[in-house]
Amino acid sequence: MTESLQGKVAVITGAASGIGLATTKALLGQGATVVMVDWNEKGLTDLVAELGEKAIPQVTNLLDPESCNAMIPEILEKVGQIDILYCNAGTYIGGDLTETTPEAIDRMLNLNVNAVMKNVHAVVPHMSERKTGDIIVTCSIAGHFPTYWEPVYSGSKWAITSFVQGMRRQMIPHGVRVAQVSPGPVVSALLADWPEENLRKAKESGSLIDPEEIADAIVYMLTRKRTVTIRDMIVLPTNFDRV
Repeated sequence: MTESLQGKVAVITGAASGIGLATTKALLGQGATVVMVDWNEKGLTDLVAELGEKAIPQVTNLLDPESCNAMIPEILEKVGQIDILYCNAGTYIGGDLTETTPEAIDRMLNLNVNAVMKNVHAVVPHMSERKTGDIIVTCSIAGHFPTYWEPVYSGSKWAITSFVQGMRRQMIPHGVRVAQVSPGPVVSALLADWPEENLRKAKESGSLIDPEEIADAIVYMLTRKRTVTIRDMIVLPTNFDRV
């Protein structure tokens, strides 16, 4: 049994590319209005012109505390309600701990963890008052086992898994569903630092998936009847054999 997303208002962070853009298109196709959150103002302007009037731009720099804190209030001024918050924006650090820098660690944790918690903190009163809503966060397969080849990134996703599953329980009495989607390797900007040869081999072997596969998972999660929560959906390339 499915529920319609027609007339729902969704907010998606990191919406100008990758999983965020694919999910924006999928939810628009389901009849939802989508507030596209990204720091890339020109990119958003071009995309909303292409996607139509139900795509609404919201320029927010999640790494800037003032901009991050203003995001939900500014969106509510524009659209009046938020039915779905999809915290998707994130960044990636691979390799050994000694191969990165304190500055890169700060940036990644601020985006992957702190901004997510602050966005959820900001929207919870609104959804609790309305006694309905959906919050979904992009986690990762790296948030489910100790990925020794990317311990900083994995650490951030373990933190998100704990946060999401704790909030899921907190929000049950308020009618708000909280869940996460945990992709394996996805063709996106997060893999920009992969060596080109590794990326080519992964694509050829079927060890990468397209963002649209994650968007399909999000639609499935959101269209379950309200008495059902898909608490975490792990989406892997069939040939991904590292876990």
